[in-house]
Amino acid sequence: MKNILTACCFFLAFISFQNLQSQTRARELGVPFGVLPTGNLNAITDVKGVKVGHLTKINGDSIRTGVTAILAHGGNIFQEKVPAAIYVGNGFGKLAGITQVQELGLLESPIILTNTLSVAAGIEGAVRYTLSHPGNESVQSVNAVVGETNDGFLNDIRGMHISSEEVIATINAAQEGPVQEGNVGAGTGTIAFGWKGGIGTASRKLPESLGGYTIGVLVQSNFGGNLQIGGIPVGEKLEKYPFRNAIEKADGSCMIVVATDAPILSRNLERIAKRAMMGLAKTGGIASNGSGDYVIAFSTAENLRSAYSAETGKLEQAELLRNDDMSSLFMAVIEATEEAIINSLFAAETMKGKQGRVIEALPKEQVINWIKGK
Repeated sequence: MKNILTACCFFLAFISFQNLQSQTRARELGVPFGVLPTGNLNAITDVKGVKVGHLTKINGDSIRTGVTAILAHGGNIFQEKVPAAIYVGNGFGKLAGITQVQELGLLESPIILTNTLSVAAGIEGAVRYTLSHPGNESVQSVNAVVGETNDGFLNDIRGMHISSEEVIATINAAQEGPVQEGNVGAGTGTIAFGWKGGIGTASRKLPESLGGYTIGVLVQSNFGGNLQIGGIPVGEKLEKYPFRNAIEKADGSCMIVVATDAPILSRNLERIAKRAMMGLAKTGGIASNGSGDYVIAFSTAENLRSAYSAETGKLEQAELLRNDDMSSLFMAVIEATEEAIINSLFAAETMKGKQGRVIEALPKEQVINWIKGK
């Protein structure tokens, strides 16, 4: 089984590389996104050391789901915990591991994203991965952080088709570099604003005068609202927005993962996480009653990582960014979140799934024409 899963992940990585070559992103087509410069990849992996892995599961007529794993760094995350915070925009969701992160301000496992009924498999996979990691032979408690959105419109979610072995394989396949977007990983069966949603990512690189820090964002878009792109009311123009008639809804969820190399602890990471919801709002998202909208933010700053090492003494000392210098990071995360969500829509493709249901891709050409004033 292990060999089969390994081969599967290599195959998926190869497909992902091919698809990356053909993906044209919203920015490249002329969609404006704020004023701050992006990182080299315009992805969460612009934050040094961050890794992302996808497992995409499309089988038969009804299985349309997957797993996405985000690693804060390539070492032993349990032994080298990173500062972290979680902000709840709307709590209609099943985010495992939230209370310990809120209590201690630390992340000690890979972040796993999947579908609602596969959270248990995500927990087991993350725990088994951590226990098997060299150096963790005496570990007896692991706080696995697993987020979800409900892909049950296109996917046979009740079949619970994700296994813990597939979660482990996704973690092991995580890598630095370009990140595939759209109908991949945890975004395989998702829907956003009535169109095909998915995985999206973006980043911002602050100028040296503002610290030179990087903010990276990855989203799993599966929510609703009145879609706005580049200042254009796309949802209204395409007549896909909530409350247009009584049978349309805006429920769903959005998982947002924010990484930064800025030296900040959980309090300021939570402040950053709150601003990510502003980025969601800029796309027209409304965090509806039935939407699980969560932001997980962490810092990869090595001086803080070592401060939490088991080898340190009882007193911790580290250099931290001042509150007065946080505003540029707030702006960066708002811009990157907005762009990551729109990237998830631009990369997604029309999908047919459970019971023959079809969700169309966003009509990008029409959107771009509006942005260009045609």
